[in-house]
Amino acid sequence: MKKKVKKVVLAYSGGLDTSIIVPWLKENYKCAVVACVVDIGQVCDFDAIKKKAIKSGADKVYVIDRKKEFVEDYIIPMIKSGAIYEGKYLMGTSIARPLIAKTQIEIAKKEKADAVAHGATGKGNDQVRFELTYKALAPELKIIAPWREWDIRSRTQAMEYAAKHNIPITATKKKPYSEDDNIFHISHEGGILEDPENEPPEYIRSKIKPVEKTPNKPQYVSVGFVRGIPVSLNKEKMSPLHILEKLNKIGSLHGIGFVDMVENRLVGIKSRGVYETPGGTLLYIAHRELEEITLDRETMHFKFIIANKMAELIYYGMWFSPLREALSAFVEKTQENVTGEVKLKLFKGNVFPASKTSPNSLYQLSYATFEEEEVYSQKDAEGFINLYGLQLKILNQINKKKVR
Repeated sequence: MKKKVKKVVLAYSGGLDTSIIVPWLKENYKCAVVACVVDIGQVCDFDAIKKKAIKSGADKVYVIDRKKEFVEDYIIPMIKSGAIYEGKYLMGTSIARPLIAKTQIEIAKKEKADAVAHGATGKGNDQVRFELTYKALAPELKIIAPWREWDIRSRTQAMEYAAKHNIPITATKKKPYSEDDNIFHISHEGGILEDPENEPPEYIRSKIKPVEKTPNKPQYVSVGFVRGIPVSLNKEKMSPLHILEKLNKIGSLHGIGFVDMVENRLVGIKSRGVYETPGGTLLYIAHRELEEITLDRETMHFKFIIANKMAELIYYGMWFSPLREALSAFVEKTQENVTGEVKLKLFKGNVFPASKTSPNSLYQLSYATFEEEEVYSQKDAEGFINLYGLQLKILNQINKKKVR
């Protein structure tokens, strides 16, 4: 027997899953349903989504703009950390879930709701990301995860449920793709993509041009940073949000940011995902290039370790964990001198570093040059090598005396 629920706030996107969850909640929990739509830059008609939610049975709908917060408080800190999951995935979906869930909780408190719900499946990572945020910020709320409760077992059955309840959807049996869109990226899963042997069809692309259709001439773009935060594009000052919007268009034009990978989900399943992250890819690369000349060797090398752990924490839904917050504090310290400008050359899906400058650059030509200079004594290297290699010399001596 289901626990009595008076009012539930549903993370609503208007896609297949959340569209059928509204009537399902009404039928099975006999409760009021509040749809929470969070605008994080996804391409959609919010008025149409709001009308669709009401028509599906929602008692109330909130459409909340969180684009600025998403970029400044989630995306930029992630980029500064260098976090990339399994070396390929820039985590556009992973980093969005904590903010959506946080917004849900804010609405739940405002509406005095006693439950929250999401449309993530029992096989994926999003269920963890949503629910860990609920538990971290409002553990008193009941969590409803329909995919773990109802009898629907496939996207085909979900489409049949939608048809039965006269709910319009964009997914079809020929194109049953699961997509997640925001200002940072769009992901594609399911359908023909489930078999890694199949090349992603060109028609699934929505943000990035195929390389064959990109310009035959390269384009240069310059990104300026202050303490690791992007502040200008091609010398023009603008907000990080505006910079990302502009870079999305530029990156898309040149086919930048297309990733096809088989990743290891948190639940233990390998999953094939196709991602388009044009502007985000350019920001990651530009930031990384600037760190090359502004971070000392030991900090930079240790930050690589931090980046891998941060990627796991974000991917696993642990954004509001003490460890993530502690690592972010470390990252912020490393960014104190990451100020300067990076110029990138874009051509046929590739990004080439063209130049990088910083008032805090640790690169000193007088030391690095192969030409004649007076600041570095090459004779000093002999003593350094003798001391550094002493352990190997002693080890060799011991090995010769070993009794075989």
